[in-house]
Amino acid sequence: MSKPTRKTLITIMVVALCTALLVTSCSKTEQKSSNGKQKLYIYNWSYYTPDEVIESFEREFGVDVVLDYFASNEEMYAKLKASGNSGYDIVFPSGDYVSIMMAQGMLERIDTSKMDNLVYITDLAREKSTYDPNMEYSVPYYLGASGIAVHTKMVKNYERSWNIFADTRFTDRMVMMDDMREVLGDALAHLGYSVNTKDPAELAKARDLVDKKWKPNLVKFDAEGFAKAFASGEYWVSHGYAEAIFEEMSEKEWSEVDFFLPEEGGPMYIDAMCIPKGARNYEMALLFINYIHKPENYAKLLDRFHFPASVNTEADRYRTTVPFYTIEQLENYELKEDLGSSLGMYNSAWEKIRYVN
Repeated sequence: MSKPTRKTLITIMVVALCTALLVTSCSKTEQKSSNGKQKLYIYNWSYYTPDEVIESFEREFGVDVVLDYFASNEEMYAKLKASGNSGYDIVFPSGDYVSIMMAQGMLERIDTSKMDNLVYITDLAREKSTYDPNMEYSVPYYLGASGIAVHTKMVKNYERSWNIFADTRFTDRMVMMDDMREVLGDALAHLGYSVNTKDPAELAKARDLVDKKWKPNLVKFDAEGFAKAFASGEYWVSHGYAEAIFEEMSEKEWSEVDFFLPEEGGPMYIDAMCIPKGARNYEMALLFINYIHKPENYAKLLDRFHFPASVNTEADRYRTTVPFYTIEQLENYELKEDLGSSLGMYNSAWEKIRYVN
């Protein structure tokens, strides 16, 4: 094969440069489906998006919604951090991660002047959103807590507290979520400490409780399969979210499950809708966030997952179902906060629990 001339090389370089510029330009424009409709890319937790609301939004605004799912804040954060511009238009981080992402410049400022439905955000949600009280970068989506599900046919006379995981009668039939803040927060609350403690001695006691008393009785820590395995009967006691647990079971089986939030309290979460930096469909993202909080639409979220109306003041008027737990049961629960420089201390405690036998 003959070598290319200098003129040919220059031509090749110019074509390559133009192609690169064209690709870059296209990547920054609004993407469309094969049917010509604009696409809205959403990255949300599993078991957390009501299909009915998505479909009605698509019809009303002539858009195709593309949904991807994550199982933990860490997974979501790592993906966005690694990709720079992830391609997502809306993400759903928990409050502590909203705080982190705001500080790191990962979020677009939200134009709340274009959202008339934000008047329905509850005082509770506003009070708990201390990381972004004026909704400059986030809009509350849901406020709740994880709890414990028990198969009552298999488990009798049990302690309705986090310490159920210390009960050796149920060894190898129990699971806890693979979530550092949730598990350590449960232990801290059981011991009477704040789920956001920065006291090394308190955290050490919580670590030892999980590591020495709870972990030996668990099948494993499981962030994704806890609900399916509980529904199949593999697990008799499962730490997790009510919506995930009951989603995997037929409604006729629900009466055989005792789902409860331990009275000693625990970590509360507030998940928010945010627009990542560089989102290609910013205006459509604003429309979607506002659409979610229209009371009739938010009621569909409550009905789909049997949530209490912790975030929207008017949605209860339109709901048709009974929630799996009440707002009153959250009274002793504490919102997870950004741990700042103490995060490393928690990571070390969690690594000891997860990876050291």
